[in-house]
Amino acid sequence: MNSIEAFDLVKSFNGFTAVENLSFNVEEGEIFGLLGPNGAGKTTTIRMLSALISPTSGRAIIGGYDVHDDALKVREIIGVLTESPSLYGRLTALENMEFFAKAYGVTDKATREAKIHELLDFFQLWDRRGDPVGQYSKGMKQKLAIARSLIHSPEILYLDEPTSGLDPKSSKDIRDLMEELTKNERQTILLCTHRLEDAEKLCDRVMIINKGRPITISSPRDLRKRFSSAQEVQIGVTKLDDGLVEMIRSLPNVVNLTANHTENSLSVSLGNEQDTPSLVKALVEHGVGVRYVKPLETSLEEAYLELMEEAQ
Repeated sequence: MNSIEAFDLVKSFNGFTAVENLSFNVEEGEIFGLLGPNGAGKTTTIRMLSALISPTSGRAIIGGYDVHDDALKVREIIGVLTESPSLYGRLTALENMEFFAKAYGVTDKATREAKIHELLDFFQLWDRRGDPVGQYSKGMKQKLAIARSLIHSPEILYLDEPTSGLDPKSSKDIRDLMEELTKNERQTILLCTHRLEDAEKLCDRVMIINKGRPITISSPRDLRKRFSSAQEVQIGVTKLDDGLVEMIRSLPNVVNLTANHTENSLSVSLGNEQDTPSLVKALVEHGVGVRYVKPLETSLEEAYLELMEEAQ
């Protein structure tokens, strides 16, 4: 079942097309990454999917509701974290959470108070619940904004740079939370981020857009494989010394070589993918035990940069 469906979405502002013919779907319980450079149309896309602005043309169905015909219902079932946390600086964290909980229709007092306590405690803000949010650090505001987006237990979450301004531990906590929400609660997450390592770890699929147009939709793994070369391999050996490195470097089929003495491994670029067996044979003849041979996969970041270069 699809939680998000977009059909040929177009959004223009005064003759400028910010989003052009964008079509995709996101399945229930999926973490779907929306990647692209600044100005690619990511924020405009989220605003359309949030029923905050209407598409110039095309349709979007969120949780079974049309963003144009059922805008209020769409807003009830989504939680949104914008790049700039929308919080009231003069109110305390507790007052902010109370306000947004009521705005989202969490009317039962006991349920509301329990949810607020749970979220503020998880984000390590409970002890500071009585402080005005204007006195919070950037990281604390970010945590509170995420907590606010979860206050009504939404079916679908739009998270724009959720780990921005957070320390490594808090960032990991957010990543763990996203995985828990999708696996255990079956919530759906649309994740916008410039941190491609987060997208690589978390996302089931990603869509890369540039200048408002989709470039590709793929799983991070398939995208990495698409730009990986069978001519680049990593080899683990039982022993590694400078003599062995120089011997391998001198082989006619070796284009480039990097040695990792800590891990006893070699990263080798070959002239042809058929050269791998002869490389292994040379190692064995040199009296070196080979622990493993595996292709070197391109990272999601490297694949992303390749796609951006192709799109120019």
